[in-house]
Amino acid sequence: MSEFLHSTDASTSGTPRWVGLAVVVLGGVSLLGLGVGWSALNQAKGIEQSTLASVKQSNDALSQRLAKEDEINQQLQSDLKVVTNKLNLTKEELLAARKQDKNATSAVDQKVTSLATSVKAELATKANADDVNKLNGDVTGVKTDLDATKNSIQMARSEMGTLIARNHDEIDQLRRMGQRDYFEFTVQRKGGATKVGSIQIELKDTNTKKNRYTINVLADDNSFEKKDRSVNEPIFFYTGGTRAALELVVNKVTKSTATGYLSIPKAAGATSASTATSGQ
Repeated sequence: MSEFLHSTDASTSGTPRWVGLAVVVLGGVSLLGLGVGWSALNQAKGIEQSTLASVKQSNDALSQRLAKEDEINQQLQSDLKVVTNKLNLTKEELLAARKQDKNATSAVDQKVTSLATSVKAELATKANADDVNKLNGDVTGVKTDLDATKNSIQMARSEMGTLIARNHDEIDQLRRMGQRDYFEFTVQRKGGATKVGSIQIELKDTNTKKNRYTINVLADDNSFEKKDRSVNEPIFFYTGGTRAALELVVNKVTKSTATGYLSIPKAAGATSASTATSGQ
């Protein structure tokens, strides 16, 4: 009887097996959680480092781009300063020139309108067909002259005050004014020196995209090179027998040619002609 009671007490006081199993399972779960947490932490650190590297790379690229843009901006400002100094025009002078051209054009328009009104009135009083035809011819001639004058007013002027022709028709308009002599030319890039008036010119290089060229001028046994000049930009120089400047203008460039004109004051043209005659 006493042995039975002792066996029953021992069974009651011992720890159940499921408690041990639960402890083992919880321990395994804890270790698994720690492993997952450590892996997630390492992955987060990797993502952070990758993000920081990407941001740094982007910042470096942006800094380089800003530095390049700043360099381009400084170059543009420098080019603008050079062009402004080269033109040598103040804002007031430019406004005055525009106002003068506008007033001159307006005066020509008024003169044409007044002339047309006067001719119409005179035509109304003429019964003879021959008189009408004669008046029509006079009106056409006067209108042509006025149109030529109006076109010359609209031409650009150089820093020396001369009108700059941009094509053959405008050269003819300036030639009709009789103030200067004009020699038109087309010079080949590989054709050597070409005689134009009393000088020689030699085409060195052209840039058709930017309408620029480099040319060598030979006068009075001397030569000087004009580099990277713009189309319709006058080049002024003096020769030994003249007090007034000669003017060289290139109106058009191709890959192998340059076309333009040489403008010489009347006195210089006469001197050059007499010099050439005496030399013969």
